[in-house]
Amino acid sequence: MVKKLLVTCPPMLERIAEFRSEIKDRGFELSAPSVVQTLSEDELCDLVPFHDAWIVGDDPASRRVLAAGAQGSLKAVVKWGVGVDNVDFQACEELNLPVKNTPAMFGPEVADLAVGYLIALSRDLVRIDRNVRLGNWIKPSGMSLTQKVVGVVGFGDIGQQLAKRLDAFGLEIIAYDPFVSRQAGPSGVQRADWGDRLSELDFLVFTCALTETSRNMLNDDVLQRLKRGVRVVNVGRGGVIDEVALMSHLRSGHVASCALDVFENEPLNPNHEILKFESCILGTHNASNTEEAVRRCSYRALDILGELLAGV
Repeated sequence: MVKKLLVTCPPMLERIAEFRSEIKDRGFELSAPSVVQTLSEDELCDLVPFHDAWIVGDDPASRRVLAAGAQGSLKAVVKWGVGVDNVDFQACEELNLPVKNTPAMFGPEVADLAVGYLIALSRDLVRIDRNVRLGNWIKPSGMSLTQKVVGVVGFGDIGQQLAKRLDAFGLEIIAYDPFVSRQAGPSGVQRADWGDRLSELDFLVFTCALTETSRNMLNDDVLQRLKRGVRVVNVGRGGVIDEVALMSHLRSGHVASCALDVFENEPLNPNHEILKFESCILGTHNASNTEEAVRRCSYRALDILGELLAGV
């Protein structure tokens, strides 16, 4: 019997033509709705119950949605990617819905983008580009990277890949992660407890997941303790930063600039104050999106889905 598969992950959907034959060969009938970033709970409640399997992007896989699915045909869920803050795992367990994510898929890709953001902030590259296009030949002084100090928050796969890259620039690296062994990662990386040595940092890069302990970890208190002129990069999850506090410190100049690939609410509100800061760089939650990574993760998601369905 053909099983119905719902895919709501935008990167996979953008390349869905590549996966259609594979999906069919695995015995699935595909549903591929148009998704910009996420579908709403109401939209998902209308869709999910009519499918046997669901490959989730950053959509709200909430108790309400999962319960609607369980009352219908839903038998298994795979979270495409690493972050799982949008999935109610407790509800899955109570509803007897097997669920897994696809860990360790995007370390190199997200680390590459973080490096790009860090270099762009240090040399004001995006602001220069914007001005040249307007006919303004500006020449701002940048910041040399050698012997500067960068804090990396989250030292799993992404953080360790990032440290390997930053070491080549002669940066001093301090890693913050209480859940990863202090022996993990490349040699030369220093470890510290969150809150320590903040005043030394020239850059602060977030690569961590969003959990109850990491939510709003960059808040007003922490921002006040950072060095004036610090530059902030976030390729983790938007919720780790208190955006109201960050705006205040951008206005004062205490934070020189930031590069944010993720936000508390996505897509970004067109009236968000951060759009006023020309020195900042804004992304579209796209750090993992390369052709190779999407292909690798999508096939892995299908493999996991097959394993989950085989057990039900």
